[in-house]
Amino acid sequence: MNTVVFSTHKFEKPFLTGAAGDRHELRFLEARLTADTAELAGGAEAVSIFVNDEANEIVINKLAQSGTKFLVLRSAGFNNVDLAAAKKNGIRVARVPAYSPYAVAEHAIALMLALNRKIVRASNRVHDLNFSLDGLTGFDMNGKTVGVVGAGQIGRVVIKILHGFGCRLLVVDEIQDASLVRDFAIEYTTMDRLYEESDIITLHLPLTPGSKHIINKESISKMKKSVMLINTSRGGLINTKDVIQGLKSGIIGYLGLDVYEEESALFFDDHSEEILMDDTISRLLTFRNVLITSHQGFLTDTALANIAESTAFNLDRFEKNEACKNEI
Repeated sequence: MNTVVFSTHKFEKPFLTGAAGDRHELRFLEARLTADTAELAGGAEAVSIFVNDEANEIVINKLAQSGTKFLVLRSAGFNNVDLAAAKKNGIRVARVPAYSPYAVAEHAIALMLALNRKIVRASNRVHDLNFSLDGLTGFDMNGKTVGVVGAGQIGRVVIKILHGFGCRLLVVDEIQDASLVRDFAIEYTTMDRLYEESDIITLHLPLTPGSKHIINKESISKMKKSVMLINTSRGGLINTKDVIQGLKSGIIGYLGLDVYEEESALFFDDHSEEILMDDTISRLLTFRNVLITSHQGFLTDTALANIAESTAFNLDRFEKNEACKNEI
């Protein structure tokens, strides 16, 4: 099947090419899919997009007009796709529902440990031949209370790892799983109690109208002083300006982000020779207790292979006009 792949990155191209084999003709583009770039699809039957591509109503209409019939996501989240517009235009949409929950969960834990033990600052010191330990004191994870917001596939792995550390685990999720209570001694609770008692809060939710800016001025006011906040899910879960105020007040003592609400204009590209025009992330970068990575939680060889294989699988099913378990 003739497929245009938007937002192609060097790290994923070999995996996609290998999974597609000679069954699908892939045309790779570095450009993000937007209303201005939709015409680059050039009438391809299928279009593959990544997390920061835009598939809103305007884009969907343009793709349909040029002959696109299938939209294949290389991600689990689909908040960037107007599904109603796709259905109206007869465009089938499929995603990668699970590529590696371990990859993202382990990255969330890495952010916690790096912030706690001040790994980045310590490494920089040693490279400057400064071997002083002043200002590098951390805390034992054992015995700390961690609030896990969302206990889906990724949240469950986070729970398992933190249980191994000896953490007390408070969990908020719409569905309560007795096996998690039995195996990892978690406590299902309310958001207010989680805010009030957690030393660390880690977010593992999809971005929906109900979860947008779940972390805001009001919720931050309920948190323990010096709380650690981790977000490896979607940038829109937090109101970044409110979080900056939380950092300034000392309520948020540590902030680890792998996602950012306005990341589409920044992440995945090299801007080192440019002037950073985003004042919000510029302010975040001034805090020593903030650690930001550019949406790399998924970036393991296992996850990339699974994403590529699922993408090829979805294209196979669409080409044969067969039902696709990953269709949304």
